[in-house]
Amino acid sequence: MDLVIDTGNKKYIYIALKQGNKVLAEKKQTAERKQSELLLASIDKLLKNNNFKISDIDVIYVNPAGDSFSALRIGVVTANALGFALKIPVKVLNSSEIGCLYNKNFNIVEPKYNKEPNITKKKNKL
Repeated sequence: MDLVIDTGNKKYIYIALKQGNKVLAEKKQTAERKQSELLLASIDKLLKNNNFKISDIDVIYVNPAGDSFSALRIGVVTANALGFALKIPVKVLNSSEIGCLYNKNFNIVEPKYNKEPNITKKKNKL
């Protein structure tokens, strides 16, 4: 079973459980500025509500691009951490794999930002 994580839109979280092309369960949740609090809990709830265990996940797909630096980073880091802990591959949503970091069963997905993160911009003085 595949886990899909999309935090590329700063206003919501989208997660899904898929088997091949079939969506077994999915959830789109409003989460503006709350992705860090809601993502793992939402994944856990989606699994439990559909009688799955985290060990049932074989692959994690994550959206590596989006409009919010922090929201995107939370999704990518969560996918990478779960993949590492479960010893399963993490792939971008378009299924192209990013190079292995630790071993041949674990891939790191690198985020791709649509714009420069605002945490690096100089503040304008009034």
